Amino acid sequence: MKAKELQELLDFIAKSGLNKVNIETEEFKISVQRDPNTKHVFSAAAPAAPAAAPVAAAAPAHTAPTVAPAAEASAASNKALKAPMIGTFYRSSGPDAPAFVQVGDMVEKGQVICIIEAMKLFNEIEAEESGRIVKALVENATPVEYDQPLFLIE
Repeated sequence: MKAKELQELLDFIAKSGLNKVNIETEEFKISVQRDPNTKHVFSAAAPAAPAAAPVAAAAPAHTAPTVAPAAEASAASNKALKAPMIGTFYRSSGPDAPAFVQVGDMVEKGQVICIIEAMKLFNEIEAEESGRIVKALVENATPVEYDQPLFLIE
C-alpha cells in the first residue's frame, strides 16, 4: 500500500466516525483505534515473522503555536507548508547531511523541503508553492500529524 493510499484510507476512517478498524492482508496489517479524548492513534504492523517486532507510530495531539501580537500582521501574509501525512519529520536526508531548506531560503514549487518517515518509508515532501521560508515550525526528528504546519512561507 502506498503512502497516499494509506492517507486516503485514514482520512476515510476519520470521516466515517468509526472508533475502531482492523484491516489485514497478506502484505500488511493495520489497526486504527480512536479515543474520544485524543486526536488520533494509529498503529501498523509488518507481516508476522519470527522475532519480528511490530512497527508502531503514535501521533500526539498537536497544539497550535502561539503568535505574538506584533507578529500577527506579518503572519497573516505567510502561508503554511503542511505535512501531507503522519510520521517523523526530518530536515535533511541524513544525520550529517545539510538541511534541505533553512529560514530565509527561496524555494521553488516542487523543491524537496524535508522528509517524513512513515512506516519505515522515507517520503520526500515538496514545496506546494514558491516563496521564501520565514519560519520552521517543527523540530528535526519529531513526530508530525497530517495537515500539521511544517514551515511558513511568504
